[in-house]
Amino acid sequence: MSSSIPTTMKAWQFSQTTGGIEKNLKLNNTAPLPPNANSLAADQVLVQVLSSTLNPVDYKFAQLPILGNLIIKKPASPALDFAGRVVASGANSKKVSTEDLKPGQLVFGKLDAPTQYGTLAEYTIAPRSGCVPLPQGVSLDDAACIGTAALTAYQCIVPNIKSGDRVFINGGSGGVGSFGIQLAKVKGCYVATSCSSVNVELCKSLGADQVIDYKSKDIVAELKKMQKFDLIVDNVGTPSELYWQCHDFTHTGTKYVQVGGGLSLGEIYNLLSRMMWPGFLGGGKRPFQFLGAANNSDHLKEIAGWMAQGKVKALIDEVYGMEDKGPIRAFERLKTGRAKGKILVKVAEP
Repeated sequence: MSSSIPTTMKAWQFSQTTGGIEKNLKLNNTAPLPPNANSLAADQVLVQVLSSTLNPVDYKFAQLPILGNLIIKKPASPALDFAGRVVASGANSKKVSTEDLKPGQLVFGKLDAPTQYGTLAEYTIAPRSGCVPLPQGVSLDDAACIGTAALTAYQCIVPNIKSGDRVFINGGSGGVGSFGIQLAKVKGCYVATSCSSVNVELCKSLGADQVIDYKSKDIVAELKKMQKFDLIVDNVGTPSELYWQCHDFTHTGTKYVQVGGGLSLGEIYNLLSRMMWPGFLGGGKRPFQFLGAANNSDHLKEIAGWMAQGKVKALIDEVYGMEDKGPIRAFERLKTGRAKGKILVKVAEP
């Protein structure tokens, strides 16, 4: 197995995040592969990365003061999502299926976070739970968009709804939001969402039944005018009153799921208040959940299956290369918060 695996690779790496991860990324043309590339565990797959997409978690973890240095060894390559080709897989066991994950097989998925060996590199090691075969009819670039964003949207929405339910998605034009609108529609839900003026038509094209332009209208005031909702998904974390007043526009027992938010002290305090302040003491009156996507091969396959059927599509905002500071510009674009869908980096040619 070792004869077919190189000893070095191209990888974008950072050793610190002072001033932002994008100011510290450097291309290493002779970066070592992950140390166990030649001795994979049964639940691991060595993947040649062809395409990668970025998510806010890719810099938020790394930029955490003090904690970021403790949880991610340096130098490190960022990014979790990928589409690529299997180079090798760990020895099979009775507990682990080798389903199609053989050398040469095209795959896509997501790494577990945090990691030192991310997907802005030519090779990475993926867990089997986050690495599944690429279905016919789905491109590598589209599949690379699924990972974190679509998995998060799926786990926020699908377990919490039934056909005919009403879902409000706060922030519909980003990675998680654009997938969330489509997944909720696939499951037969009525979908309302919020976005800026320039993205209203985009959200409608993804299937949203009603769109609130937060630039010109007050989100909470508009929601109070509508029929009550059966699920709230918050991809933004603001406005803060969205959760505290959601009992006015939701049914009793409706879950409020948050996946987005900043890392300022005020934003962290607000998040902890939502999670820990009991309703009988003046806190929120609806169940609150902060969700981080967990790898699940069945969920990834179902999403890709819908994509192959044309029911769900990947929305790609910009495409960058590995050269000419591509990943640096990709993170700069991501941090503007104005990306429509996913930001993709072409790591290598198929």
